Amino acid sequence: MDVSLFQAAAAMNASSRWQEVIADNLAANQIPGFKKQNLTFSAVQTGFMAGDSGAAAAKRASMPLAGTVTDFQAGELRSTGVATDLAIEGPGFFQVRTPDGAAGFTRDGEFRLTIQGQLVTKLGFPVMGETGPVQIDPNNSAPITIAPTGEISQGGEQKGQLKLTEFNNLNALTSTGTGLFIDTGVGAQGHAATASMVKQGFLENANTSSVTEMGSLISAMRFYEANEKVIQSEDDRVGRLISDVANPA
Repeated sequence: MDVSLFQAAAAMNASSRWQEVIADNLAANQIPGFKKQNLTFSAVQTGFMAGDSGAAAAKRASMPLAGTVTDFQAGELRSTGVATDLAIEGPGFFQVRTPDGAAGFTRDGEFRLTIQGQLVTKLGFPVMGETGPVQIDPNNSAPITIAPTGEISQGGEQKGQLKLTEFNNLNALTSTGTGLFIDTGVGAQGHAATASMVKQGFLENANTSSVTEMGSLISAMRFYEANEKVIQSEDDRVGRLISDVANPA
C-alpha cells in the first residue's frame, strides 16, 4: 500500500470537512446564542490486522480523521429593548419542546408571542416553564416582566417560571445545527440551573467571528492544496516507476 498517497487523500478529506465546518459557522454568525463548531483531528491506525506484532506491527500507518466539537464559550450580550428577547448570563439553557415532544435546549432567546399568548421560538417551538409551556394572557395589555431568576409576570400577576437547565458535561449534548441541542442521555447530566440569570431585552450574540473564520478558511484551502500536490507528486513518481520497469533499457 502506498501509505503517503492514502495519507494525503485522507488529509484532503479532512480539509474538505474543515471547510464545511467553517461555512456552517459563517452562515450562523447572526443566529443569537449560536455556538461555533471546531474541527478536531485524530489518528486512525491502519495497515494491520488485530493481533499483529513484530514486523507486521511495524507496518502500521496513521491516517488523519476529522471530527467536530462544540465551543460553548458565551457570546457577548446586546440590548434590543424587546420584552420577549431573553439572554442568559451563566452556563444555562432555555428548555423548549420540539415537534416530536422531546426536550430541546437553546441559548437563542429571540422569542415571540403567538396570538394565543404562548411564548415560542422563531421555529415555533414552545418555551417551557416549570409547569409546562409558558402562557401569557393575550387579552391583557399589561407589560410582561421577566425577573433575573426567570419568574414571568404580567401587570404584577405571576404567570410562570422559565425552566432553565444546566449540564455537567456539555460535550455530551448533540447539536441539531440550528442552535438547538438535544440531551441523548449519554452523560450530559442535566439539572435545574443554579448559576444562571436571565436578562430581559437582551440577546446573546453568536460566539463566532467572521474574521477568524475567514482566516481559518484560507488555512484550510492551503492545507487542501498542499496535500493535492503530494498526491500529484506520488502519481508522477509511480508513473515513472512503471515506465522504468516496462522499459529497463
